[in-house]
Amino acid sequence: MSTAITHEEEHHEDLTGWRRWVFATNHKDIGTMYLWFSFAMFLLGGAFALVIRAELFVPGLQLVEPDFFNQMTTMHGLIMVFGAVMPATVGMANWMVPLMIGAPDMALPRMNNWSFWILPFAFSLLVSTFFMEGGAPAFGWTFYAPLSTTFAPSTTDFFIFGVHLMGFSSIMGSINIIATILNLRAPGMTLMKLPLFVWTWLITAFLLIAVMPVLAGAVTMMLMDRNFGTSFFDAAGGGDPVLFQHVFWFFGHPEVYIMILPAFGIVSQIIPTFARKPLFGYASMVYAVAAIAFLSFIVWAHHMFAVGMPVAGELYFMYATTLIAIPTGVKVFNWVATMWRGAMTFETPMLFAIAFVVLFTIGGLSGLMLGVAPADKQYHDTYFVVAHFHYVLVTGAVFALMAGTYYWLPKWTGYMYDERLGKIHFWISTISVNVLFFPMHFSGLAGMPRRIPDYAVQFADWNFLSSVGGFVFGFSQLLFFYIVIKAIRGGEPATNRVWEGAEGLEWTLSSPPPHHSFTVPPEVR
Repeated sequence: MSTAITHEEEHHEDLTGWRRWVFATNHKDIGTMYLWFSFAMFLLGGAFALVIRAELFVPGLQLVEPDFFNQMTTMHGLIMVFGAVMPATVGMANWMVPLMIGAPDMALPRMNNWSFWILPFAFSLLVSTFFMEGGAPAFGWTFYAPLSTTFAPSTTDFFIFGVHLMGFSSIMGSINIIATILNLRAPGMTLMKLPLFVWTWLITAFLLIAVMPVLAGAVTMMLMDRNFGTSFFDAAGGGDPVLFQHVFWFFGHPEVYIMILPAFGIVSQIIPTFARKPLFGYASMVYAVAAIAFLSFIVWAHHMFAVGMPVAGELYFMYATTLIAIPTGVKVFNWVATMWRGAMTFETPMLFAIAFVVLFTIGGLSGLMLGVAPADKQYHDTYFVVAHFHYVLVTGAVFALMAGTYYWLPKWTGYMYDERLGKIHFWISTISVNVLFFPMHFSGLAGMPRRIPDYAVQFADWNFLSSVGGFVFGFSQLLFFYIVIKAIRGGEPATNRVWEGAEGLEWTLSSPPPHHSFTVPPEVR
């Protein structure tokens, strides 16, 4: 008789203690590890941001050296983008996609384990540069050449290796998600019956596979320029520093949508539940996500209006950028139409989802302003840009992740979270995040450059406000941590229909779920 362990038997091995996590192939355990890792990175990246805000509390250099300040801005951006937001959305995909499509697990469980365990090593490598000779990289999270090639410390090579490792993780995770969605759906579940969160992740996974190799190419060219005598980005050797910006932003702009599309999916699950209505315009939402993903590839140089491109190029990138507003507007309209005349209740997930719709729209509108080439000459590299992308990524992606955490916590833990504390967390976060980022629009329009450790006295009041908001927002996330731990440790048991009137497959299970997501394929409505 064969001694080979079948996949089914392997899942039932009683791995306990640390072995359960190190050798995990269960999508729920791996999803949980992604979520905890991303939260740890969120707190670390947030601590770096608080150093930045402490330095900018009042004019003058009082806390850190300018070079260390630049290291903080660089590591804050890299850790928040690659370490906090992206792994958190992957964690939610790991947890929820198999549940939503009726799959027993992810299609490639061992690769799933590998794609997670690469991340702690990649980020340990990145953070360890603080303790090396030369210090951490200080060239901004966009690592423009020649700052990152000719003038950067030797630790940059460790940064390059770390970025490669993150790319491996993202590509493997994406292959896994695509294979799972296309091959393991329950019988009768056609693509146009997929929950919106599954659709957004299917499209996001294709985006990741398309653009992570571009980032790998950019950092490999950096490596060659730094160590092997090439001149990709060195004008003295026939290269072009602007080429770096083209390659980076061809990755960087789809990357922005890699972070926000899963957030769209989360919000599209939550709003119908608490409005007690099906999502308005399901098909148009799917097509809008696909249109946004396609357009994200052809607008990259709107980040580069200041490099001196021809007027025809500026016109093209301006029009293409403005075009993205249409499918995005469709999504916002459909969310509002779903809420319209619904039997709405305002539990914590719904509060975060509504805040997402309102505040993400503010970020979208300021993005439209930045997409207008002549106006961008004033906005470029000012705090107005910082305000714009933080409205998109904090009140957008991060708020959606918080909404999703509150929404699915009863499913993940079997217990309800503390609703009163959840609402307190929501209100403190929402007020403070606006105190933090809204004044940046004004200081930016008045001419304050980004990434500077000191500033002229006329910007003092807005910076003071932003710093106060930053510290309140940062420390309020410790309350979020407490709420999650409290729910894990126990509380009011969750029923098998946690949110009354909930739509969608994710609530057809008992909670906490059995060992496998479904014992029988779910009934397809």
